[in-house]
Amino acid sequence: MRSEAVVLAASKSRAADFAALAKPRLNMLVVMSALAGYLMGTTEGIAPLPLLATLAGTGLVAGGASAFNQLLERDLDGLMRRTRMRPLPDRRLQPVEAAIFGALITITGLLVLAAFANLLAAGVALVTHLSYVVVYTPLKRRSSFGTVIGAIPGALPPVIGWAASRGSLTSEAWTLFGIVFLWQLPHFLAIAWMYREDYGRAGYPMLPVIEPDGHSTARQSLIYATALLPLSLAPTLLGLTGKVYFAGALVLGLWYMYLAFRFVRTRAVRDARTVFFGSIVYLPLVWILMIANKL
Repeated sequence: MRSEAVVLAASKSRAADFAALAKPRLNMLVVMSALAGYLMGTTEGIAPLPLLATLAGTGLVAGGASAFNQLLERDLDGLMRRTRMRPLPDRRLQPVEAAIFGALITITGLLVLAAFANLLAAGVALVTHLSYVVVYTPLKRRSSFGTVIGAIPGALPPVIGWAASRGSLTSEAWTLFGIVFLWQLPHFLAIAWMYREDYGRAGYPMLPVIEPDGHSTARQSLIYATALLPLSLAPTLLGLTGKVYFAGALVLGLWYMYLAFRFVRTRAVRDARTVFFGSIVYLPLVWILMIANKL
């Protein structure tokens, strides 16, 4: 009985390690963004099977991208305090296991999208995966501009959802893309400032590492948050949403700008953390307002 318990515990531990490669909690926002894109793109009734396939496929492809990202960055993850206990740097999983796992869930996700949503959604998901793994991940080691490039695949999930429901990519889809793109940058810059010593230890040329006074980091956070405000109001101007969304997005955008402005004034870790947590609140509320105002 004892040996069976040990085997069961080990199996659960390995399952948890594989799950950690896919970053399910982080990818909840990815899936929620795909849901918002799908619902905003619908012109008729919601088809349950394509919707579920869109969410599952997007989540699997995002999980695969996370697994490959950790595989490629396992050496530097081992140098950073906040990532050194991940399954690969801690050697609880082998690189080949991560590669097989990442490939399997990515391919599964793409097949689910192609079979039960449409080929366009699968194609956008493939571009998302490749731009994250092949472009962003290696660029992150070389340039602080990698943060901006990384925001591109991060902003594509609502486009996957829109493609799955509408079957085409219109200006409205790219407006949703722009909202998530601009939202991400204060979010990422706040993380970079909070963990700048960790990034410096690993040799990542993040903006707070190459410009340690923090002026550029905080200023760019405010610039992106300010640019986000008018773009977040565009869905109403395009006829996707009504006055309730417009008012809510205006209030949320001004609040996000205020958090970034406070970060500019102090460049304190506590205010960077406030921007970070504020960003986590902002995007789900924008999606909820958008979907509720349409439905």
